Amino acid sequence: MYESIGAELRALCGKELREATDREVYRALLQMVQRRAAEQSRPVSGRKLYYISAEFLIGKLLSNNLINLGIYEETRACLAEAGKSLAAMEELEPEPSLGNGGLGRLAACFLDSLATLDLPGDGIGLRYHCGLFHQNLKDGVQSESPDFWLTDDCWAQRTETVYPVQLAGTTVQARLYRIAVTGYQGRTNQLNLFDLDTVNEGILGEGISFDKADIPENLTLFLYPDDSDDAGRLLRIYQQYLMVSAGAQLILEECAARGCDYHNLADYAAIQINDTHPSMVIPELIRLLGEHGIAFEEAVEIVTKTCAYTNHTILAEALEKWPLGYLEKVVPQLVPIIRQLDALARTRTEDTSTAILDGENRVHMAHMDIHFTHSTNGVAALHTEILKNSELANFYRLYPEKFNNKTNGITFRRWLLQCNPKLSREIEQRIGPGFKKDAGELEKLMALTEDREALESFAAIKAFNKKQLAQWLYEKQGVWVNPDAMFTIQSKRLHEYKRQQLNLLFLIHQYFQIKAGHKPAVPLVCIFGAKAAPAYTIAKDIIHALLTLSKVIAADPKVSRYLQVVFVENYNVAAAEKMIPACDLSEQISLASKEASGTGNMKFMLNGAVTLGTMDGANVEIAQRVGQENIYVFGRTSNQVIHRYQVGDYNAHEWYEGDPNIRRAVDFLVSDEMLAAGREEQLRRLHRELSGKDWFQTLPDFNAYLVRKTQAMMDYAHDPEGWSRKCLINIAQAGFFSSDRTIAEYNRDIWHLG
Repeated sequence: MYESIGAELRALCGKELREATDREVYRALLQMVQRRAAEQSRPVSGRKLYYISAEFLIGKLLSNNLINLGIYEETRACLAEAGKSLAAMEELEPEPSLGNGGLGRLAACFLDSLATLDLPGDGIGLRYHCGLFHQNLKDGVQSESPDFWLTDDCWAQRTETVYPVQLAGTTVQARLYRIAVTGYQGRTNQLNLFDLDTVNEGILGEGISFDKADIPENLTLFLYPDDSDDAGRLLRIYQQYLMVSAGAQLILEECAARGCDYHNLADYAAIQINDTHPSMVIPELIRLLGEHGIAFEEAVEIVTKTCAYTNHTILAEALEKWPLGYLEKVVPQLVPIIRQLDALARTRTEDTSTAILDGENRVHMAHMDIHFTHSTNGVAALHTEILKNSELANFYRLYPEKFNNKTNGITFRRWLLQCNPKLSREIEQRIGPGFKKDAGELEKLMALTEDREALESFAAIKAFNKKQLAQWLYEKQGVWVNPDAMFTIQSKRLHEYKRQQLNLLFLIHQYFQIKAGHKPAVPLVCIFGAKAAPAYTIAKDIIHALLTLSKVIAADPKVSRYLQVVFVENYNVAAAEKMIPACDLSEQISLASKEASGTGNMKFMLNGAVTLGTMDGANVEIAQRVGQENIYVFGRTSNQVIHRYQVGDYNAHEWYEGDPNIRRAVDFLVSDEMLAAGREEQLRRLHRELSGKDWFQTLPDFNAYLVRKTQAMMDYAHDPEGWSRKCLINIAQAGFFSSDRTIAEYNRDIWHLG
């Protein structure tokens, strides 16, 4: 290994390893990894998967690739021998800003598992220059700045391949960039990212503002540009079409090179549409097949056999509906095809609720996906049942054979081997290395749940990780936290349905309890990580309220001894890798029936955290595996919530007026203490929202949440051995939630690759 790195360095800068700077060593490592990854590329025989997604939140890649290539420890030792630190190299690596939250992280895990299982499958997406945004928290308020990551040291390699894409009657050239995706003891696949050479980062104004109408210069600047105006909504359509048109041309070109005549495209390609953002690949493929002489009816049949659709949401606002006029402006070439698809869909049923074009001339992208793919899957057992029985029941009656469930998963290489090496080594010493490839082997740990020595060893690792996180928080944000406290973490996108506001109200209640002399069973450190969409006012108000409360608590010595609130700035994969191994209590408190799956819940579970959660998404399946005694469940069921929405009988103000604890917690938002520390407009707006609207039913679950969280704190404080047992059982039962299992199910039931 020393010679491999040395050879790369000598070729790069003519230096020996001991003499090189850290950046020179990092570049040598990058080149070495790329060369070795290329050696793991394998030819495709049979079907190949193309996973099209607006997001791929792949995180930093150096350590992940070294692990997957089987050279991590060797590389680390080699660098140490030369007085270098692999950790220092990791700090130099820019994190690819290609995703936002769970959707993008899932796509990244899936690519890892495809390569690990030796399945031919590439990703298709866009090469965003500034990602979502870099979150800045100053004066208690989120602001946004560009998250530049495209440097000479990034993993995306430019190719000379370009594809013409018609946008609003003008042809642009989509250039292909590639990032190698290594599998653990597997193959190397590719993440294909498209961009325009004309995109100009120099047009950015203050913050993340730019001219949304200047498409050639702005098209791939940001993921999910602000769509609060027509220009922003049009820009999203431009982005989506660039991705699917260039992607479709790449697919057809690769299949033709392997002998496909396009009539048999489904024998060569499987296309997975990840959420509705890539939906236009359906009419685009039909259009391109038509250019090759294939009639509309046959093209529809080919595309239906080739494409499958994953639904990721129950939220109506997240199922994209575009005014037809927008599409006529951006992609007029697709409009006649969409009209034909709508007419064809209407011949299959008299139920107009399944139409692609509705009475307001809006195009329902999910409707097009379900009609003209051969598979529609949900991402957790509960989610799929809700789709079948409620949200998409009209489609399920029409196409029962298309619906199936594929519970999400995570890659254990990233979320255990890389981010928690101490725990990984301990597990390997106890049960051997087989769990790295077969996550089901973690269940062998169940034999240790009554072994006091083993429980103490696992608890010591958690304590070490908490100290590491405390040190990282101090270095990153200048915040000192008590590593001996109980760490509860809620890290995910900031959205009302995920209910960070419920956690906020609990913290206010805890503040009052401590002020009244009722000390908690254990000091509590409550950590948040979340970005709010720039135009999502209430989400930003929740962030402001949490930051303001943290100031109020920190300024009160009576309370701050027992309660701390920390908001991690610019939460990303690198931050998650520090936070997740240190968590004691994983906050998964979304409103039941609203979270499709969640994957953070799986990452925390795998790293020995106990879940506090509603029976929502994959929490249901976690509870089934660990048992009710090893998870803290609270709140109304999905059926109760769905019924309440159906009858429309929820009145937030009645709950606010009827419960003095709720009223006291909500009113504290506009108390003298909070108004002195925060911004009155934002705090009063959030107060009005919670006391008068509360669309995601925070208040009805408040008392149940309070009871179960308090119980978790008492169990943690008074029965440390019992708590360690709960943690170990969660680790042992996490194997089902491997993305390797998920991908194997996709392949068995939908893709049939290779």
